[in-house]
Amino acid sequence: MQKILVSRCLLGHPVRYDGGAHGPFGLLERWQAEGRVVALCPEVAGGLPTPRPPAEIPGGQGGQVLDGLLPVRSVDGEDFTAAFLAGAQQALALVERHQIRLALLKARSPSCGNRENYDGSFSGRRVAGEGVTAALLRRAGVQIFSEEELAEAEAALRRLEAG
Repeated sequence: MQKILVSRCLLGHPVRYDGGAHGPFGLLERWQAEGRVVALCPEVAGGLPTPRPPAEIPGGQGGQVLDGLLPVRSVDGEDFTAAFLAGAQQALALVERHQIRLALLKARSPSCGNRENYDGSFSGRRVAGEGVTAALLRRAGVQIFSEEELAEAEAALRRLEAG
């Protein structure tokens, strides 16, 4: 049975930067009941508290954070890069341990966003890009989906299990 890495906030865990959560969604509840879900909040796993100041990546490119080219900064200017990198590494370790090939991660998160991110100005402006954890997992061959792509994630899971 394929396991799926899922952002804890999507399972209703109050781990978002503001102490909030999203979900749970019916599909995720089913996956949990089937024993598929491996839950992680990379930011908390990397050592950040809940709640915490919002953070963004200048330019919204998590891959550039991985490459040492950009920081992750809080709205107060604090450098959160080390915590984001540590959380991404923990996600990768779980992926390797459980042979995970799919992840369902929080849209537009500086850790987990898979298609777009905020631009680092804390103005709500979105740019094409991905979070630090999403970028690392994608580099490792994991298919990344957000809660806005549940049907696509379920179809990808069916394809993987069909062989």
